[in-house]
Amino acid sequence: MILTGQLGEVMKESAQAALSLVKARAIELGIDPILFEKSDIHIHVPAGAIPKDGPSAGVAMFTALVSLLTNRVARSDTAMTGEISLRGLVLPIGGVKEKVLAAARAGITTVLLPARNRKDLEDVPEAARKQVRFVWLERVDDAIAAALVADDGREDRGVTTRPPAALADREPARSA
Repeated sequence: MILTGQLGEVMKESAQAALSLVKARAIELGIDPILFEKSDIHIHVPAGAIPKDGPSAGVAMFTALVSLLTNRVARSDTAMTGEISLRGLVLPIGGVKEKVLAAARAGITTVLLPARNRKDLEDVPEAARKQVRFVWLERVDDAIAAALVADDGREDRGVTTRPPAALADREPARSA
C-alpha cells in the first residue's frame, strides 16, 4: 500500500487497518485475494484546511476500499465516521457534533456513526438532527450495507458477495 498526502501517523494506521480488514474478508466481500498480490493500492489524502490525523477515518477508508475492489458505487448523499478494529468493530470517535453539523451544512442526508456514540447525539442541535438520517454502526458490515449501492443499482440491504472470479479480468491498477 502506498500512502501519500496529508496523513499523520494515526491516519496511516487507520488506512493500514482498513486494508488489513479488507484482505481478511476478501472472499466474503467477493474480492479475489490474488488481487492483493498483483496490485498496489495507493491512498492519497490531499492537503486541506482540516487536519487529518485521527482514527475516525477507519470506516470511510474501509468502505472506500470495498467500493473500489468490488466495483460498487458509494452513495453520494452519505457521510461516515468511526474508528475500526481489526475484527471489524466500529469504535467510538470524538467530535460528533462538529461532524454532524458539517454534514448537514454540506447537504448530506445520511450520516453513519458508531453506535457507541449514540449518547453524543444529544449535543447536536435539533435542527441538524432533523436534517439527516442516522445509521448506527456496530460493525463495518453495517457501513457497507448503508453506504454502498448493490450490484443491481438498488439500495443495499447487506453485503453482496460476488465470486472471486468476477474480478479476474479487471485491471489491477486503480486508485481510491
